[in-house]
Amino acid sequence: MADILPNSIPDIDELRARWGSFAFTAENEAKAKTIIGRYPPGRQQSAIIPLLDMAQRQVGAETDTQGWLPVPVIEYVGAYLGMPYMRALEVATFYTMFNLRPVGRYHVQVCGTTPCMLRGSDDVLAACYAKGMKKGGTTPDGLFTLTEVECLGACANAPMVQINDDNYEDLTFESTTRVLEALARGEVPKPGPQVARQTSAPEGGPTTLTKMTERNYDYRGQWQ
Repeated sequence: MADILPNSIPDIDELRARWGSFAFTAENEAKAKTIIGRYPPGRQQSAIIPLLDMAQRQVGAETDTQGWLPVPVIEYVGAYLGMPYMRALEVATFYTMFNLRPVGRYHVQVCGTTPCMLRGSDDVLAACYAKGMKKGGTTPDGLFTLTEVECLGACANAPMVQINDDNYEDLTFESTTRVLEALARGEVPKPGPQVARQTSAPEGGPTTLTKMTERNYDYRGQWQ
């Protein structure tokens, strides 16, 4: 990983030396203006969540990681929207989508809520441990950060993980291992169910409304 050590947060002087001059790229500046334009005049602070997310992604692009929010970056976004730093920090600390410490290139968030636990999330965690990960930590090579989280909303496809922006579902120890090994090789594993099913349909294929697998079929004429 560039600029930072795994599992550590630089002190404030280091943060200011590295990130004190942070500013949106020209592309992100244009996106920020578009986002702010969606809100009435004087309500630009409503854009705090998407702008923090954009800032985190820019940090990620600059450090070859999933991205995080150093203090000077949060200050920049707050000032950009004309709001006190503390108000911006309140948002950043409330939503777990924002990382407040450095993370690896791949942020592996394993769901440990009841449906996933009952369907084998311990096996998913075991696969992560077998690759040298520890909860709340980043591997020494800076590749993976492991976090156990609460419900990620894919209960029908439990157990699952979110890795950066992608969900991987219907996991076992073996399929989790394959996903992690593919990422380590620089490949992009197919997201979604890791078994033979379409989205949340039954394994092997849907048993009702089967024409919907081909196109957006309108059944309403058959129901009248």
